[in-house]
Amino acid sequence: MKSKQCLVIGLGRFGSAVATTLYELGHEVVAVDVEEDNVQRVMNLVTHAAILDATDERALRSIGVGEFDEVVIAIGSDIKSNILATLAAKNLGARHVVSKATDEVAARVLEKIGADEVIRPEHDMGVRTAQRIGGIRRKDTPDLGPNTSIVELGVNERLRGTLKELNLSNRFGVQVIALNRGGRVEVAPRADEDLRLHDTLVIVGDNHAIEELRRFRGED
Repeated sequence: MKSKQCLVIGLGRFGSAVATTLYELGHEVVAVDVEEDNVQRVMNLVTHAAILDATDERALRSIGVGEFDEVVIAIGSDIKSNILATLAAKNLGARHVVSKATDEVAARVLEKIGADEVIRPEHDMGVRTAQRIGGIRRKDTPDLGPNTSIVELGVNERLRGTLKELNLSNRFGVQVIALNRGGRVEVAPRADEDLRLHDTLVIVGDNHAIEELRRFRGED
């Protein structure tokens, strides 16, 4: 797979998960945020991280936003900043802009101003969970190939602790992409999230790595 040049704007839970996972997949990733703490958190997990106000068109021009293959705008709940950053990126020639929306109204606005793709992480994961429970297979579910799977694993005593303490990525080579707690789905859960019995983890990884994790969890 050809490596892409990716820019991720906004380094909250969702944005940092996108940035670090893209980097782990072998892509060049520049990650920016207005908050220094957010930038510091991913500094060693991406190609380059910097403090930058993406609502400032001059700032985006300075990093060559039009040269990136993918621009992901993952600013949290500030719809105004999301709109301004999306407009600025498109005005400066960004090839493909993916913008995060918090609700349907924001999604419609972002589509209207030119976002190439609009995602609503919690809504989309909730729909997928309901369809899985209801036995419906989505036509747009990605084909991960024969060696990779997305699975759900219930939390038991062997998976207690925080995600940081469990360190599943380094120990088993799998990624936790969502946490289902009593029907409430959290996409890209925080590393300091303390797992509880009866939580369900949504995990993606190589089939052998997943089987190794299942054995660790105590499954036959």
